[in-house]
Amino acid sequence: MLASDLVAASIVTIMLIPQSLAYALIADLPVEVGLYSAILPLIVYAVFGTSRTLSVAPAAIASLMTASALSEVSNLHDHNYLAAAIMLAMLSGIFLLLFGILKLGFLSNFLSHPLISGFITASAVLIALSQVGHLLGIQASGSNIIEIGQSLLLSVKSTNLYTLAIGGSVLVFLYVIKSSGETAMMKLGMKKRLASLCTKSAPAVSALATLYIVYVFGLEDKGVLIVNTIPVGLPSLSIPDFNLSLIKELTLPAIFISIVGYVESVAIGKTLAEKRGEKINNNQELIGLGNANIASAISGGFPVTGSLSRSMVNNDAGAVTQVSGIFAAIGVAAASLFLTPVLFFLPKATLAATIIIAVSSLIDFSVIKKIREYEKSDYYTILVTILLTLFLGVEAGIMCGVILSIYLHLHRTSKPHIAKVGLLEGTEYFKNVKRHSVITDPRILTLRPDESLIFSNANYVEDSIYDYVRNDNKIAHVVIMCSAVNQVDYSALETLEKLSISLFEKHITLHLSEVKGPVLDALNRVEFNKELSGNIYFSQFEAFNDLKET
Repeated sequence: MLASDLVAASIVTIMLIPQSLAYALIADLPVEVGLYSAILPLIVYAVFGTSRTLSVAPAAIASLMTASALSEVSNLHDHNYLAAAIMLAMLSGIFLLLFGILKLGFLSNFLSHPLISGFITASAVLIALSQVGHLLGIQASGSNIIEIGQSLLLSVKSTNLYTLAIGGSVLVFLYVIKSSGETAMMKLGMKKRLASLCTKSAPAVSALATLYIVYVFGLEDKGVLIVNTIPVGLPSLSIPDFNLSLIKELTLPAIFISIVGYVESVAIGKTLAEKRGEKINNNQELIGLGNANIASAISGGFPVTGSLSRSMVNNDAGAVTQVSGIFAAIGVAAASLFLTPVLFFLPKATLAATIIIAVSSLIDFSVIKKIREYEKSDYYTILVTILLTLFLGVEAGIMCGVILSIYLHLHRTSKPHIAKVGLLEGTEYFKNVKRHSVITDPRILTLRPDESLIFSNANYVEDSIYDYVRNDNKIAHVVIMCSAVNQVDYSALETLEKLSISLFEKHITLHLSEVKGPVLDALNRVEFNKELSGNIYFSQFEAFNDLKET
């Protein structure tokens, strides 16, 4: 078990070192901050988290959201940029921890899959585009696709050909290795495990090769930007300065980073747990991720979250427990102590190419077509989220996406599908009259609301019944078939009582059928049957047979 964790940690560490440097570059932070953010958080998550293979350290989306948040703060205030990043990690950790203590893990269910997919896809595009400047050796900035695009166009004439050659070569190399490297190595006789290790080591290989080339040929003097001096040693531990104006400015971005990071991490953790026949605890994950972010802040880092690529590698490499995460943290710590002088000549173009290849797997536009064919409201959610994230930035994209998701959820629940049903001949089943040839009785109106009866839709259900009754004077009985009703809240209860009285005045009786046990228990506690003009039937078949004879 320990040996398996050690092997997995070795592979993850090889990936993590260049990734940590690269993600610090996305966040516009000194590259060593990426290393600092990959040591203590890994150890703390190993203690508090429930996923055995989730790798919690710097990740692409969280890094982009950090850069977006800090760019706004730096424009408005004279705060130290790194101090703001550390505070952002601290606030994110505090919010996650608080959510976990309050057991609010269920709130992630309100962020729909189309919303998250759209946000991740658009963010990955922005990340990749933001790194093109480093590939060309020019200055590029901006928080959305228009600003970044304009910045690139204005500076493209200043492209450094040496930088472009390095970045382009690394980009092609990493793409080829990622797409077909493992298969090619296995055809040459290499065992699958070794071929996989070599493939995952490609970013580290490209980093070592290009820094050697820069050093030997003196390309720094030809304008190739390098990471330069990286401080040797481990991060010092300290509590960040709680500046109230800074906290006020970072609170909303911290909440967004917390929510997106949590949803992304839990999705990764659940996927890997299902493969292994394990289970993760949503609320404990909040606590684990919260403590990991607080640990990052204390050790001078920026917000961290689970990484899909590293977690998959950790799982595939045979990690058994989170001890592999502790070993990986030790590996990064060793790199901080002994390898930083070697990284002096590492080209930023190499890190940019590494980022672009890493985030390319997050870009998925094909899901848009599938969602459009399946559900229009979800299609609008993903489309709006992608467009707003690309053209207005990550914070506006996620905020508007969340608002749209909540609106569509409320719209669905406030206007549930209500089917008029009849008896399917030769059976005891009742089906939608618009979809099946069924038996009905003109004196009996049976409606099946396909949603719980709650305050947001009670009036809609009531109005729908009145519309039927108003247009058909033959109706003597109204039956609400409750097979899809999991709850009747107090507002809906009052509506049913009022509806029963109103219909009775029109010489129409109101009945319920197929009421679920917990709902029936609640109705019995308030003696609803005394307010009901009709009966509560065990089955709709029983109700139909009884009422057609009256």
